[in-house]
Amino acid sequence: MDGAAEKTPLLVIAGPTAVGKSELSLRVAEILGGEIISADSAAVYRGLNIGTAKVSAEDRARVRHHGIDVVDPWDNFSVADFQRLAKSAIEDIVARGHLPMLVGGTGLWIRAVVKDYALPEEAAPSPWRQRLAALGEQYGYEALRRQLRVVDPASYAAIQPNDHRRLIRALEVFYTTHRRLPRTAAADPPYRVRYFVLTRSIQELHRRIEARVASMLRLGLVEEVKQLLAAGVPPRAQSLGGIGYRETVDWYYGLLTDSERDRLIVRHTQQFAKRQLTWFRAEREARWLDLSSWPLEQAVQKIAQSVHDG
Repeated sequence: MDGAAEKTPLLVIAGPTAVGKSELSLRVAEILGGEIISADSAAVYRGLNIGTAKVSAEDRARVRHHGIDVVDPWDNFSVADFQRLAKSAIEDIVARGHLPMLVGGTGLWIRAVVKDYALPEEAAPSPWRQRLAALGEQYGYEALRRQLRVVDPASYAAIQPNDHRRLIRALEVFYTTHRRLPRTAAADPPYRVRYFVLTRSIQELHRRIEARVASMLRLGLVEEVKQLLAAGVPPRAQSLGGIGYRETVDWYYGLLTDSERDRLIVRHTQQFAKRQLTWFRAEREARWLDLSSWPLEQAVQKIAQSVHDG
C-alpha cells in the first residue's frame, strides 16, 4: 500500500490577517465534514474576543472548533503547547470520522504541526533568561524583538509578537551558545497535507485591515482591554502583547493619544500581514488562492475538489 495513503489527512487553510479565512473555512468544513483547529496565537486566550476577531458562538455551532478559549489571559501558551493541542485534536477528529482542518495565520504553529517539529524541552531558567525577561518588563518586548531581528532573523519572522516566552528563549539560546534557535522537522511527518494559502491584492488587504480595525474599535476593543486590566491581567502579559491589545494598553497608560493608538493598530496589522505573506511564500507545498480574483464560492469548491481528488 502507498505509504502516503496511510497517513492522516490534514487540510491547511492559511493566510494573512483579514484575508477571509474564517468564512471560507466554515464553508469548506460544512461541505467536507471537517472540524477546525484554530492556528491563531491570540484566539487561545479566554476574554480576548474583539481584538482577535474570534470566531463567534454561532459559527462554532455551525462547525466544531478546537484551540479557542484554551487558557486564561495571564497564562503563557507556546508553540510546543499548540503542537500538543493540535496533535490531540487531530486524533480526536479522525477517530470520529471527520476531516481535521488547520486554519489560521500563525505560520510557525502551522509548520510545527505539518512538519512535526521536534521541539526540545525548555531548559532550566538561566541568568540570561531572567535578565531578558526583566528587560522586556521594563522597556517592552518590542525592544527585545528588535534585538532578535538582528541576531536571528528566521526566529524573528517565525515568532509571534506576543509570544514572549519563545522570544526570550531565542535570545537566550543565541547569547549563551551563539547559535540560532533549532527547529528540527521529522524525516517522515505523519500527515497527508493539502495546504492552501489565501491572499488578496495588497490594496484590498489593506482596506480590509482598516475596516476590521474600525469594526473592533466600534465593537468595544478599548473596553475589552480595560476589563482585562481591571481583572488583574498584567499589562506585559503575553496575551496583551498582540496587535491591537498592546497599543491599547499603551494608550491606557497615557503613552498614546486616541488617534495615535488607532493609526498604530492599522499600521502594525498591515506590517504583520506583510510578514505573514513572506512566511507563507516559503511553504513549498502550499497552493495559493487569490480571493481578489476567485469568488468565495469558487474558492471553496476548488479546495473541496482538491481534497476529494486526494
